[in-house]
Amino acid sequence: MPEARLNKAWARVAFGDVVKLSKERSSDPEGDGFERYVGLEHIESGDLKIRRWGDIADGTTFTRVFRPGQILFGKRRAYQRKVAVADFSGVCSGDIYVLEPKNSNLLRELLPFICQTDRFFEHAVGTSAGSLSPRTNWESLASYEFALPPLEEQRRIQSVIAAATGMVDGLADCITRCETLVAAIRKSQFDPARYQPVPLAQLCDDGDGIQIGPFGAQLHQSDYEADGVPVVMPINMRNNRIVADGIARVSERKARSLQVHRVEEGDILLPRRGELDRRAYVHESSAGWICGTGSIRVRVHPPLPSLAVLHSLASPHSVRWLKANAVGTTMPNLNTKIVGNVPIALPPANALKEVLVALRGLDIRLVALRERQTRAHRVRQHVLATALGLG
Repeated sequence: MPEARLNKAWARVAFGDVVKLSKERSSDPEGDGFERYVGLEHIESGDLKIRRWGDIADGTTFTRVFRPGQILFGKRRAYQRKVAVADFSGVCSGDIYVLEPKNSNLLRELLPFICQTDRFFEHAVGTSAGSLSPRTNWESLASYEFALPPLEEQRRIQSVIAAATGMVDGLADCITRCETLVAAIRKSQFDPARYQPVPLAQLCDDGDGIQIGPFGAQLHQSDYEADGVPVVMPINMRNNRIVADGIARVSERKARSLQVHRVEEGDILLPRRGELDRRAYVHESSAGWICGTGSIRVRVHPPLPSLAVLHSLASPHSVRWLKANAVGTTMPNLNTKIVGNVPIALPPANALKEVLVALRGLDIRLVALRERQTRAHRVRQHVLATALGLG
């Protein structure tokens, strides 16, 4: 029901009228008794539950405190739709806003759902500034206007939306269990302490086996077009796949000038900077696309299965190694030399074949679960929009 036709008892309010931004900080999180930290990489799009985190004992520069029941909203790249409800205390990235109701006019349990509406995200994205890492600011979010029903109606709406959320959460739990099993297999079977590692460069084609993406002088912002050949950036690397939603594109003519950066089936893509635990495997449908700025393309020398190298690079051993050896303090960066030196440990051929079969089966299961989760999420968004008068 359109907002203009809402019940007269519903009040039109600004987000900042009923929501406040928590500014609690901790200069010594470990000393203050906090054990976990949360970065943007730990919050999954569309999932209100925090299922991953980092251990403060391992070190962190985060100081923004959050408490159980508060809402974590990713202000950087808001189009990723990262919102979560904290169920433990900790510290989080400065790219995350910590929100809570300002007064009793807003039901605490309804706030995360308001933050998940399409209209709220459209406002957040539309008010973001910056090209590489656009961010929205609190003043812009606070100005967002919406219709707020009376508390009794809020409770009814929350109960309806919670039922739809239960379906989404159940699928998320299944996905988490599968991902945990995949992570355990990678940790066990691609362990440099168990099998003799070799530098990645020795497993790649000579010459251009490890190729960094084009620099700014080769690929300008003005080269991107609405249609054309997709350009894979780190933001497009998710769940070991290339996600084409919103992917940048260039003309076929421009793509020909970037021929050395074309990807082939079986290539592996890594980020050059930022979130170094991302990666993507190039399937047949993505062959011929461009390895973009901020990305690194790895081409394994046959007959070694490149999926084996992908899983080794995805193991906690390789991720830790890359983070430890990246250069730069503000944002960790990789280059071809660093990537070429990452130690790759693989089981013997017969054992490796069995490991890849098991991982392939889990991958098929994960793809099916994520597709079901996407459909369930769409159902919830429809219920959410309808209940809040935005449908």
